[in-house]
Amino acid sequence: MPDDTLAPRRSRGQRLLTPLRRLITGWWFRQSPSRQDRLATLGPLISVLLFLAAIISAFWYLRNEEIERESESVKRDTEIAQQQIRLRLIENQEQLVRIAREVVTRQIDAHEFSAQAQAFARERPELTHVTWLSARRDRRSSVGAAGFQADGLMSADGSDPSMPMPNQSNAPGVAFEAAKDRRQPVYSPPFIDTNGTTVFQLHIPLIDRGGFAGVLIAEYTVEALLRYYVPSEVATRHSIAVLDATDQVVSSTVTPMPGQGLRRASLLHDVPLAPALNGLVLRGQGWRTSIGLINNALFWLVLALAGMTVWMLLGTWRHMRRRTQIQNALTLETNFRRAMENSMLTGMRAMDMDTRISYVNPAFCAMTGFSEADLVGRTPPYPFWPADRREENARLLQQELQGKSPSGGVEVKIQRKDGSQFDARVYVSPLVDTRGKQTGWMTSMTNITEAKRVRDQLTASHERFTTVLEGLDAAVSVLSVQPPELLFANRSYRLWFGADPAGHALLAGGQLSGTTSRRGGLGDGQDEEVDDYSGLPAEALTDIGSDPREVYVESLAMWFDVRARYLQWTDGRLAQMLIATDITMRRHAEAQAALQAEKAQVTSRLMTMGEMASSVAHELNQPLTAITNYCNGMVSRVRADSIDKDALMAALEKTAKQAQRAGQIIHRIRNFVKRSEPQRQPAHAADIVEDAVELAGIELRRRNVAIHTYVAQRLPQMMVDPILIEQVLMNLLKNAAEAIDNASLPTSRRHIELRVVPKHSAELGGQIEFSVTDMGPGLPDEVLSRMYEAFFSTKADGMGIGLGLCRSIVESHQGRIKAENLYNGSLVVGCRFAFTIPVTITSEHLRADPAGSAQRTEPSTP
Repeated sequence: MPDDTLAPRRSRGQRLLTPLRRLITGWWFRQSPSRQDRLATLGPLISVLLFLAAIISAFWYLRNEEIERESESVKRDTEIAQQQIRLRLIENQEQLVRIAREVVTRQIDAHEFSAQAQAFARERPELTHVTWLSARRDRRSSVGAAGFQADGLMSADGSDPSMPMPNQSNAPGVAFEAAKDRRQPVYSPPFIDTNGTTVFQLHIPLIDRGGFAGVLIAEYTVEALLRYYVPSEVATRHSIAVLDATDQVVSSTVTPMPGQGLRRASLLHDVPLAPALNGLVLRGQGWRTSIGLINNALFWLVLALAGMTVWMLLGTWRHMRRRTQIQNALTLETNFRRAMENSMLTGMRAMDMDTRISYVNPAFCAMTGFSEADLVGRTPPYPFWPADRREENARLLQQELQGKSPSGGVEVKIQRKDGSQFDARVYVSPLVDTRGKQTGWMTSMTNITEAKRVRDQLTASHERFTTVLEGLDAAVSVLSVQPPELLFANRSYRLWFGADPAGHALLAGGQLSGTTSRRGGLGDGQDEEVDDYSGLPAEALTDIGSDPREVYVESLAMWFDVRARYLQWTDGRLAQMLIATDITMRRHAEAQAALQAEKAQVTSRLMTMGEMASSVAHELNQPLTAITNYCNGMVSRVRADSIDKDALMAALEKTAKQAQRAGQIIHRIRNFVKRSEPQRQPAHAADIVEDAVELAGIELRRRNVAIHTYVAQRLPQMMVDPILIEQVLMNLLKNAAEAIDNASLPTSRRHIELRVVPKHSAELGGQIEFSVTDMGPGLPDEVLSRMYEAFFSTKADGMGIGLGLCRSIVESHQGRIKAENLYNGSLVVGCRFAFTIPVTITSEHLRADPAGSAQRTEPSTP
């Protein structure tokens, strides 16, 4: 019957565990073999650690349970001792209350009280004495501990500490007053009696007809209470002590050795000394009988065995992990070598000492067309040797086996299985095992058919390239950096400089190390010392070109346009290549063009002054007329003797001032039209504008045109030719005045604005802009597109070189010039010419205050 009931339970348990078992089995087989090994190694380690944790927990639990059990025993014994003492004190108190009642009702006198007190004291060894005191603290009777009359106790002279003296704060006095006030029994605090023993008193008040008649005092010794009323079995098991309010031991059931203190107990339990409740505490003390975990030899033995097991498992795990790592490394290395051998294009062949083929890789089989089975085990002659070259290939093989083959390998003809042939390069090296013994030979073979074809093509291309370089009119040379060696020089270089590398250094301007030359005709007396770029990567230098340079070779009296570049020579050395083109004819043409441009500038200034001749004559006529009038007036007044010295001096000063004015006009015109070489110098825009406006003012006043100038403050200096910039401003101002005058505009539109302001743009950087704006009819679109063309002019008598010359002057100063019409809707209301000169602009220049800048207006005069 029991078997019949267990069978269904087992089947249900198996059905419940089957999914869990499948889950764990599936998870286990999904892990990799290395992970399974790792988990199989970590399983025992985890089991040992769990076992060690269980042992420690068991020790800890048993220790705590034992401590708890001993604590309960200490608590129980302490409470038993407290109960025994409490019962004894209550019993004594009841007997004393009965005696006190008899004393109050006068059933007994002092003699009878002494008899009862003696009987009472003889049965109670814990009492030191029983005393009857009156309300005035007079001793009526006193019985000692032995039960005899003790007349020496409780003396009124104050020498007995047990006597409750009035007006004193001793323990008996405090209890006496408390019993008197409360009218009920009172226990006094503990104190030391005349014998040096710790005692406390019980005061029973005597109440006669509602009045206080005295007290009965029973004095207890703490030591006797512990000795007689703590059960012996309790004192045997644990130490019971009485402590005062300062936690000092008053008495104990255990007496320490002389000079030694009691060892502090680990288990304590405190209860009050009831029913006294006078500050005394009954303390039970216990010590653990079992040793702790630290001193338990069995615990340390188990811990040592578990640690040793863990250490051995860790060592086994590390050993298995190293073996797994080595196995994985070997597997990776084998797979890597196999993949490398299978994927490389170089054919590999291994032979034993008898030149029998023992191994070929897939590349060798693919290269020859023979399978591995066709080649392994074959000896010379091999099937891939051509029939007509077997003797030659055998000789080359023996030469290679003897170590006489060149380091670069040998070229041989190989025949494929289909009969076709190709060129191959073969390298042979000894095959040595791990013990250093040669076991055969390893041969590598590379198909060089395509490389040989490319090499032939490169050779032909090199010949063609060399032919082209030799036919160039420019000198091409290549010089290595270290050491300075001329690597290549074409025909033009050899024609001009020969095979001397000093010509390359001269063209390079001394930009190559070690190219110091002192040979006559090429750099005599010059030392070119340049950084040799040692330590710099060649790739970085070859990617960097250099700006073209124009070099004059004095010995040849020729100009060259030189372009340099660093390159890596065929042998890996860093070299510098120069291409020097003869530009002597171009330089001569540029010099002639510059001379013609200078003449055109002077001619333009002369033409401007020629056009302004009438205005200049009118301008000079005014001071000359004034000088004539001053002189005639002075002559007339001198003849009439009607002029004094002061008047004569004033007239002469005015005459000199007019002459000085005429001289300034002539000097300014002479400086403007004189021919001089262009000379750049630091100049201020305000000075150039002032001189240009002074000269142009003559023409503007003649044409009745006003000019407004605006020059920003704190403008930076310009490096320009002041005369040329002044010429550009003169041309623009004169053209604007002519446009206004020819259009016969009203007075409201007969003015020109000249502005000079700083500007800055991301493309051009800092610059100063000069702009001339007029309110004339503007320029047609055709004129705007052609006005800078040479000899194009809208004037009937114009030569068409003014604006073109202005553009050349501005662009020679790296500036730009532009013209634009001003519109009011679709109506043209003026024209604006502006040109810029590059300078260095700071934030201070851009913050120039327009209100504080110089502004001047020339009035219109007929």
